[in-house]
Amino acid sequence: MKVKDLILSRQEIYSIAESTTVHEAARFLRDKEVRSVGVCDENGKLIGVVSQSDISDKVAAENKCPAWMRVSEIMTANPTTVSPEVPLDECLRVMEKLGVFHLPVIDPNGDYRGMISVKDLLKVMVMDEKARADMLEAFLFPQR
Repeated sequence: MKVKDLILSRQEIYSIAESTTVHEAARFLRDKEVRSVGVCDENGKLIGVVSQSDISDKVAAENKCPAWMRVSEIMTANPTTVSPEVPLDECLRVMEKLGVFHLPVIDPNGDYRGMISVKDLLKVMVMDEKARADMLEAFLFPQR
């Protein structure tokens, strides 16, 4: 299975502008129930990623005011990205190597197509294991 198999079914691609305040970004993450979001420039090109961890570690823990700061000050700039053609197991290897939970997806035209998360990968793995278990059960205990 590849990244495109997961992201093509998504209805929305979440992103915020680099000029967004940290306070607005925190509310956006909460309202959309996501833990990370792509930060795009005025042309819609991905320039970074901001996560709940960034807000916690770089703003709250430092007692800075989220209403006065822009996400461009705390985002991870030029993040590692994956293409829609990358296999899901490769995404997991990249996430483990980098110690991240999300990877932005960039298509061959350079357009941002959303994020793939560890949660997405775990759902696929669990579904795959359940399918295997169901096949084994059907083999061992056939319906008569």
